[in-house]
Amino acid sequence: MKTSRVSLAAALATGSVLLLSGPASAHVSVQPGEATKGGYATLDFKVPNERDNASTTQLEVNFPTDQPLTSVMPQDVPGWTVTVEKTKLDKPLTVHGKQINEAVTKVTWSGGKIEPGKFQQFPVSVGKLPENADRMVFKAIQTYDNNEVVRWIEEPKEGAAEPQTPAPVLKLTAAKAGAAHHDDAQKPADAAHSAQDDHTGAAAGGGTDTTARSLGVAGIVIGLAGVAFGISSRRRAS
Repeated sequence: MKTSRVSLAAALATGSVLLLSGPASAHVSVQPGEATKGGYATLDFKVPNERDNASTTQLEVNFPTDQPLTSVMPQDVPGWTVTVEKTKLDKPLTVHGKQINEAVTKVTWSGGKIEPGKFQQFPVSVGKLPENADRMVFKAIQTYDNNEVVRWIEEPKEGAAEPQTPAPVLKLTAAKAGAAHHDDAQKPADAAHSAQDDHTGAAAGGGTDTTARSLGVAGIVIGLAGVAFGISSRRRAS
């Protein structure tokens, strides 16, 4: 009897943990969870449907205005319409010698449907990521076809429990040693081509010089042979 009570208590405790942890783990998230500072990345906003009697019909992702991105390009998702909103920057940015006066502040997917028990990913190519920050917070709003709206906008705090409706967070990490940007990687390649051209030129020059010397030596030998033949002929004539 005692054993049965213990087993029942354990089962109830396990069920309680699953009920409490289930909703918290099924929130809107960004994947992968981290990217390199100052680089470019493709992010997937993963949206699970948490309701048994309604479907998700819209996702709105807000980009932080204090960390403007000069490039935000959403990928088409079949069945969904994407809308990109831009805002004029108070302080223009300069990227690759070009001045940027506005940045994307919101991307909205609508018109599709995420049914109960399913999820959908919404890919976005972004850059250039901030170099002086450790993370980016993307506040998201999920809308269901029963007009329910869930705001995933609470910013997680280090050392604190996870909020009830946490916002998607992208962790920014420093570039690994030895990693180079495209422009920097191109410089060694150009140098290698230059060195190869110099080597080729030197080889060609060396070949030409060797040929000239060979011809010169051959000419001297022929000339000496002609002189010897002339002297021999004169002796015979005498």
